[in-house]
Amino acid sequence: MSTESTVGAAIRASKQEGAGAVIGYLPVGFPTLGTSVEAAVAMARSGIDVIELGLPYSDPVMDGPVIQAATQRSLAEGFRVRDVFTAVREITSAVESPVVVMTYWNPVEQYGVQRFADDLAAAGGAGLITPDLIPDEASAWLAASEAADLDRVFLAAPSSSEARLRQAVAASRGFVYTVSTMGITGARSDVDAAAATLVARLRAVDVEHACVGLGISTAQQVREVLGYADGAIVGSAFVRALAEGGVPQLADVAADLASGARVV
Repeated sequence: MSTESTVGAAIRASKQEGAGAVIGYLPVGFPTLGTSVEAAVAMARSGIDVIELGLPYSDPVMDGPVIQAATQRSLAEGFRVRDVFTAVREITSAVESPVVVMTYWNPVEQYGVQRFADDLAAAGGAGLITPDLIPDEASAWLAASEAADLDRVFLAAPSSSEARLRQAVAASRGFVYTVSTMGITGARSDVDAAAATLVARLRAVDVEHACVGLGISTAQQVREVLGYADGAIVGSAFVRALAEGGVPQLADVAADLASGARVV
């Protein structure tokens, strides 16, 4: 019998204390493995509720140019899949914010699905976000995550049918990653209005937590998203801050974005 979702508990706590959760993404190993760990810890200490660590991949088809450049840098620095477990272990030993790993499915399959799940759990990780894996092709991961007691986050998009939304809700544990636009990741001046409609559709099929990602880059956008969703996912804005001004600038941006979750 699985225990309560670690990420779900964090999202619930953030809603009790404020408007909802802020989930922050960073690629592991950018600009170095040590700095990526330091950056994730700084984000958590600056008020980010859940840390999302991206596992660098050679063909990141869903990522925008800022994240693609960062992951390519990480790979050039010699990143290996096992490094993600080192990073998770070091982050979770320093802060209480749960850490989930965002990864394309191929590296998990190559590593070994149950082995990956077991190593992630042993490192203190909370679960996986799998953007290119759909629930009806996820039997190996569903079994492995259940055995390792890990959260599993599937995606819902504006184009998803009601049947697909029901599948995503039934298979996910922690939250459903609600994609606000149909394009690649990257900060935008306006968060797509389709996100609110999609969250409403997920509510209609009994989603527990719907968190919106793709395009959020300001505290005001965080505030707007948390008006209808349970969490706001920020990626490119954090990666850009780390690239431009290192951990200090990242911490400042994190604190600013976290302020959008406060009830005023």
